[in-house]
Amino acid sequence: MHLLLHLIIAFLAFISHEHKSIAQYVPPYTSIVVPVTKHTDAAKPLYSIEIMTAYVNSLYLRANFLIDIDAPFIWHECIVQWNIYPGSCPSNTLCTSPVTCEEFQCTDVRTTYSYDHNPSCPPVTNSSTLPGWGFCTCPVNVIEPITGSCSEALLNYDEFTVSTSNGRNPFTGLYGAYPNAACVNSSSLESFPKNVTGVMAFSSSPYALPAYLFEPLKKSLALCLPSTSNSSAPGVLFVGSGPYYLIPNSNVDVRSLLSYTPLLKHPDSFGYYIGVKAIVINNKPIDITGDFSTKLSTLEPYTILRTDIYNRVIKTFSIFAIEIPLARPVTPFRLCYKTSNYLKFPNIDLSLQDGKKWTIEMANSIKQVTKDVACLAFVDGGATTEQAVVIGTYQFEDNFLVFDLQNSTFGFSSSLLKQKTSCSNFNFTITDGN
Repeated sequence: MHLLLHLIIAFLAFISHEHKSIAQYVPPYTSIVVPVTKHTDAAKPLYSIEIMTAYVNSLYLRANFLIDIDAPFIWHECIVQWNIYPGSCPSNTLCTSPVTCEEFQCTDVRTTYSYDHNPSCPPVTNSSTLPGWGFCTCPVNVIEPITGSCSEALLNYDEFTVSTSNGRNPFTGLYGAYPNAACVNSSSLESFPKNVTGVMAFSSSPYALPAYLFEPLKKSLALCLPSTSNSSAPGVLFVGSGPYYLIPNSNVDVRSLLSYTPLLKHPDSFGYYIGVKAIVINNKPIDITGDFSTKLSTLEPYTILRTDIYNRVIKTFSIFAIEIPLARPVTPFRLCYKTSNYLKFPNIDLSLQDGKKWTIEMANSIKQVTKDVACLAFVDGGATTEQAVVIGTYQFEDNFLVFDLQNSTFGFSSSLLKQKTSCSNFNFTITDGN
């Protein structure tokens, strides 16, 4: 009896030790990481990431997705099939399983998280079926981000694979995510940059990619857009807690360079907003009247200002740059200068609601459009634009940005060029993670 009791105690102790060992296991990675490519072959500059989409014949298919921090869900070129088996999918084509019209995701995406509020989108119905099957698929609407046109897509069960990282390098170890996404045909991508075949949602929506990433990954998006379209010098995107390192400052966690301000919620949007109270030029503030919630966008190339604000910015900037000779305006800009020699333009700061200051360095405020002409990289959004201010990607380039969804904060570095580094300086050399 005593022997049996000792055996039971020993067994329970062993089980307890195993559970404790499992609980104490800490994986070597703190984030997932993907390279960011800048595209200049579409109607406006856009940025994409490369994702592994399917494992076929011992190799991963790869696809490039536009980065959209406002999109309610992911969509891309693929084919929906009810019964996927070896050989059933065309070569070099991604096939996915459908969400049926009876499943809750179908109603949820359509009524709450879809693009259906856009007036260019017609109502969707459940009449769509796949050949040879009696089940109805789940059509949803998507908005093409370049032209604004509406297309119909089919909701699916998808699979994406990305590299893990400790913030210094990508690892050989991979991370899989299994989101509900939507399939479109190639005609919906005609205005996209070359070789870009989808939209990757990084918004706060329950159907955006961050919602499908689990422990140990923290719900935090770190984005560093490159200023060059050189494919050999990509920017970097992380999802996870950090740390984050850029060369040559390999021992400096970029988080130490950041200031933080609250992320604001906005009705009917899963995008990200911050409170900008004023635009300050050479210490002269231009107050934002009315709603000062400012939208952050990865699709708008330049910061958009409501007309009344834009006019005051142009006037104030002109006063402080009066010694620089003017040049003929270049669309879409109104204020341009002759820059045959190096010139020092006025400083621009965004005064935030919590007293913080986001400095827009000259590299992000002045756009060199020709050899001899540079323009103030802000545009007029009209008198009735929904947001008074929308901060665009030119102002993001070579700034390290963190969208912390768990703490509802936004971190920003201002230009990394002042730190002798850039968004193209992440070390993408793959290591084993040991």
